[in-house]
Order: sequence, then C-alpha cells, then structure tokens
Amino acid sequence: MRPNYHKIYHDLLSIKYPEKLECPKIREQLQKLNSTEEILKLNESLFKTTHETAKTNQQLKTYDKKTMLKLLKYQKKHGLSTSYMSRKHKISRTTFSKWKKIFEKDL
Repeated sequence: MRPNYHKIYHDLLSIKYPEKLECPKIREQLQKLNSTEEILKLNESLFKTTHETAKTNQQLKTYDKKTMLKLLKYQKKHGLSTSYMSRKHKISRTTFSKWKKIFEKDL
C-alpha cells in the first residue's frame, strides 16, 4: 500500500501555498504522481532546497521497482558506467550494483 501522494501534495499546497496550486504545470504534475521519479520532480519544482535539506532528503529517498528499472535500462541503452549514473542521480555505486543483481532477469 502506497501513500496517496496526490492528496498529500494537494492538501499541503492548498494550506501553505495556494498560489502554486493555481499554476497549470503544477496541477498537471499532481495528476501524474505514479512513480518515485515523478514525485521527486514535483518536490524539486515546488520547494527550494538548501545544501542541508538536500543531503537529508538524499539519505531518506526510496525508489520503486518501476523507477529502478527505468534507470537501469537507461544506463544499459546508453552504455553508461555505474560511476557516471551514481554521480548523475546521486545514488551510490553499490546501490546501482545491488539493483543490477536484483533485476538482472528483467533487463
């Protein structure tokens, strides 16, 4: 069971930032919260991050299977190294290696 991110973000915006809820781009993003990647993009577009919050948020991120497979397929399609992917997406190399072992049949 997943949290209802649409409701969480909608309530948050209606209470704290009602002017942001009027933006059509943000309303469109609210409707498409199906994967972790989309949730993270919405969060980045709504809130400014400082170095401290970015570090804390990075430690608390979790990824769903759909997003993990998308990142691994992107890496394989473009022939990118694990080091490059880890720097680009700020995920450790060991995490990428672990995902590869888990999803080697799905790739």
